[in-house]
Amino acid sequence: MSQSVLPSSAGIAWHSLPAGEALSRSESAETGLAAEEAARRLKDVGPNVIQRAKGDSALKLLFRQINDPLIYVLLASAALAMIMGEAIDGSVVLAVVVLNTAIGFFQELRAGKAIEALAGMVPQSATVLRDGQRSVIPAADVVPGDVVVLEAGDKIPADARLLSVRNLHVDESALTGESLPVDKQLDVVPADAGVGDRKNLAFGGTLVTSGNATAVVVATGGKTELGRISSMLHEATEIETPLTRSMAKVGRVLTIAIVAVALLIVGVALLRGYPPVDAMLAGISLAVAAIPEGLPAIITISLAIGVQRMARRRAVIRKLPAVETLGSTGVICSDKTGTLTRNEMTVRALWTPTAQASGEMLEVTGVGYAPVGELCRDGAPAGDAPEPVRALLRAGLLCNDARMKREGDACCIEGDPTEGALVVAAQKLGVDVDATRRDYRRVDAVPFSSERQLMATLHEAPGGERVIFMKGAPEAVLSRAAIGGAERDAALAQVERMAAQGMRVLAVAARPHGRDAGALDEAHLAEGFELLGLEGMIDPPRPEAIDAIKACHEAGITVKMITGDHLATARAIGEQLGLVREGARALNGTEIARLSDEELRAAAGSTNVFARVAPEHKLRLVKALQADGKVVAMTGDGVNDAPALKQANIGVAMGITGTAVSKESADVVLTDDNFASIRAAVEEGRRVYDNLVKALAFVLPTNLGEALILLVAVMSFPIIGGAPLMPITAVQILWVNLVATVALSLPLAFEAMENDVMSRPPRDPSEPILSRFVLVRTVIVAVLMTAGAIGLFLYEYFTEIRDGVVSDVAYREAQTAAVTTVILFQIFYVLNCRSLRDSMLKIGLFSNPWIYVGIGALLALQLCFVYAPFMHTLFGSAPLSLGAWVNSTLVALTILPVMSVERWWRLRKARRMAAEPRPAAGVQRVAGATAGR
Repeated sequence: MSQSVLPSSAGIAWHSLPAGEALSRSESAETGLAAEEAARRLKDVGPNVIQRAKGDSALKLLFRQINDPLIYVLLASAALAMIMGEAIDGSVVLAVVVLNTAIGFFQELRAGKAIEALAGMVPQSATVLRDGQRSVIPAADVVPGDVVVLEAGDKIPADARLLSVRNLHVDESALTGESLPVDKQLDVVPADAGVGDRKNLAFGGTLVTSGNATAVVVATGGKTELGRISSMLHEATEIETPLTRSMAKVGRVLTIAIVAVALLIVGVALLRGYPPVDAMLAGISLAVAAIPEGLPAIITISLAIGVQRMARRRAVIRKLPAVETLGSTGVICSDKTGTLTRNEMTVRALWTPTAQASGEMLEVTGVGYAPVGELCRDGAPAGDAPEPVRALLRAGLLCNDARMKREGDACCIEGDPTEGALVVAAQKLGVDVDATRRDYRRVDAVPFSSERQLMATLHEAPGGERVIFMKGAPEAVLSRAAIGGAERDAALAQVERMAAQGMRVLAVAARPHGRDAGALDEAHLAEGFELLGLEGMIDPPRPEAIDAIKACHEAGITVKMITGDHLATARAIGEQLGLVREGARALNGTEIARLSDEELRAAAGSTNVFARVAPEHKLRLVKALQADGKVVAMTGDGVNDAPALKQANIGVAMGITGTAVSKESADVVLTDDNFASIRAAVEEGRRVYDNLVKALAFVLPTNLGEALILLVAVMSFPIIGGAPLMPITAVQILWVNLVATVALSLPLAFEAMENDVMSRPPRDPSEPILSRFVLVRTVIVAVLMTAGAIGLFLYEYFTEIRDGVVSDVAYREAQTAAVTTVILFQIFYVLNCRSLRDSMLKIGLFSNPWIYVGIGALLALQLCFVYAPFMHTLFGSAPLSLGAWVNSTLVALTILPVMSVERWWRLRKARRMAAEPRPAAGVQRVAGATAGR
């Protein structure tokens, strides 16, 4: 063995090499490395750990929260207000900034731990051969060339080429998505085989479920499959959500407009003779008026309410913007096992060579581990199981190590899921499991091995005779059965038929062993068996998943299944779920690897079933769909899913079977691992977006209206006594924006779902949140509000003139009347915002009682604003007469007929457009317009 040069493993397909050559290439021996050589290699290659990514610092996270144009405008306004002695105005604005910054900061602080979780999958210790002796060492000290000893229950410390195996089964589901433990073997496999087909390799981080083995380590740390996934997690990019992208655009446009108009106001004020301080205050007031200070809080709280509702529907949201993004989802890429299927192997078909002369296949109803079902023929009940079928079921039950048990009301299996399915099938069809196992006492057993591809057990029958039962791969069992060519061909035809339906097929046989015969040996298993029949099993689709997929299709959402299982199984399940028609195209990982990015983009759009995929294939599929403009949700539970979960617009992890890595990489965690919960989450996401649009349609007219009030005042109101005449002050604007607006907009988050929420197509992610509808309504309401508030202010002001002078109290009364008019406008307008399509009478006056709670709270606060002395000090308000209240109410009521006319005109136009023939894209736009978007 070389002591100077570390063997290079770059580019070597270890699974394509014989075990001896792999050992030679590793410059190792069956007795392992010398301790001195191992130490040198550890120094050269470094520890067997996955490097953790350095997260963003707290300062960087904090800066990210305030790095927003609107925040800068608010900070500048607060600073200027304080410099000019307006401490209350400046402090209130600053408090708003601090609150919003804190919410975002603590939300992000909890995220971004996927790679730490990945590193945690590497075991703490490993058993290796050093200097020919077994040694337990820290897993971090394992090096290439080490010979590791693997036993049941061990977590494998690194990627290794198997040297010897004895009944070795490894759970690779977290890495490959394969739903059953993998039977490992020593035979070489083709160099281009996918990770799931490399049966002679053991991968770091996976779990030995049974058997034992020795293996030579060929990759450690970042060179392992886990390490590759870690690097892919680095490559996966965080996708900006449609909501944050839309709000960022709104922020940029508003900032430019606000700064421009504020500077214009200052210039006009100076030209009109305003004192410089008053001119600056007018500019600050306009900035404060135009910026929707309460909007970030409204969005955050609306999303938080959506989070709570989704949690009740078994979808836990880890990142707030994910709530809205779910509503924009156009494609859902779903894992199969446990999400679309039950993850409970179930016998669905039986065939015996004697019971069905015509070669027909019998069906077994019922799904999962609950022993409820019956025997059927061509979909009709077939009555009690005939004796040949009972003999088949009895043999499958006895040649079996699984046990069925109950946990509360649920049935579960201890042992191999495939064997568990045989136990449940026997119990379903009337075989008494416990009595049968007592009557047929087990005497000896030959466990399943990858070489034999079968298991055999020896039992003592009730009469004292001994019998051997055998089950295993059809080819292995049929080669030992005493049957003619025609019967063999019939059995093989049934095997192919079951396999074409995605079933895993086991053949079952038996032969007498003689009363005095000894223990089992290879000679007893060689020949002479009677073929009892075939049992076909599958992990059945969840019935609720079938319904959920249908609902997603009706909502314009494409569902694609991406799984580590074999192509035939994936296609068959896809057909049962309604994802594809019979015979439709499905792709496997090898085919995906051969496609260019452009070819994959086309294939990803037209194919709904992908099988035998590796982590890099999943990542490429998600990127290909995103390149086509789709908002992609990706579900998964394993380490192999983590890069795609992180890359997807919405990553959905499984809460029960999911690994820590997948959960940390995801935005949403399903507590029941059920696809139907994804459908419910999409529905809630659409509801949240609808209600956010309602909140925007409510909030923005107030801000524009306040800005117009100030603009009109600065440009046209007289300067009296050297001071400008202002209908509303900056601090009163903050009262309206923060207290009134929030009190009325938050109840909109509790509005019921629109009737068409799951029958309209997904929202185009490039569609601006400030749609034409929102902009037109904003202008209409803002102009009406401006006219009403200014009109009442002038009326109250000029009716109080005495000898050409208005007292300070009368001036403040006029301002208070203007503020009250704006508040009452908001109260009547919010009733119109409860639905963007239907009238309040149609959706129900009391379908959302929180609206009236908000109105009641706001009226109480406004009464305090008008009559409480301390509020007079803080906000410059003054008491109003009953007549002033009546005037404000009558003016505000004008919003109701105006909005009724606006809704009638908009819906009439939408119906007219919908009646015209349009291409597909146009139809989607009309649907959105009809919904008021």
